[in-house]
Amino acid sequence: MAKRASYHHGDLRAALVDAALALIAEQGVDALSVAEAARRTGVSAAAPYRHFPTRLDLLKAAATQAARLLAAELGEASGKATEPGEKLAEAARVYVRFVVRHRAGFDLIFDERLRVGDQALAEAGRTLMDILLSIALDVTGDAAAALDLLEKHTAAAHGYAVLHLSGFLSRRAPALEDIAEGAAEVSRALATRDGRSG
Repeated sequence: MAKRASYHHGDLRAALVDAALALIAEQGVDALSVAEAARRTGVSAAAPYRHFPTRLDLLKAAATQAARLLAAELGEASGKATEPGEKLAEAARVYVRFVVRHRAGFDLIFDERLRVGDQALAEAGRTLMDILLSIALDVTGDAAAALDLLEKHTAAAHGYAVLHLSGFLSRRAPALEDIAEGAAEVSRALATRDGRSG
């Protein structure tokens, strides 16, 4: 990313969050630093501290934005299928693609160290879960069963994404779409097993 590419005397806070998400996507959460986000945004190392006094503050904002982006993608994708099991499968595909693209997903968004006392992150997480819970409720018809289904669906989709990023699945299925489809197959099977008629 070119210096000053994302900040032109506009919203510095948003530009820093975008830079943070780009850093995480390229190098993982551990690579995130306020100084590097400032460098990428083309501002002095001191400039971000009015918005983000600590790395943790920037990480919380990045997690909040990640939750909002994922919720938007899931909301858009949920209209692509009409059958509940297919909606859950599509949610798995979206999640895998998102994690591979951003190198962060529920592990960042729902990290308890970040969520404590952060209202914006808590609300973004709730919005995200409301979308998924609605899909799961359409499958199961029961709140407790829907939560159980979501736990399994999320674990499988996240597992596929992380194993793809680690290279573990590279020999068998090197293409991202193959990985996304593998996660979708698991979610489809879970929906068939846990569905109202199953």
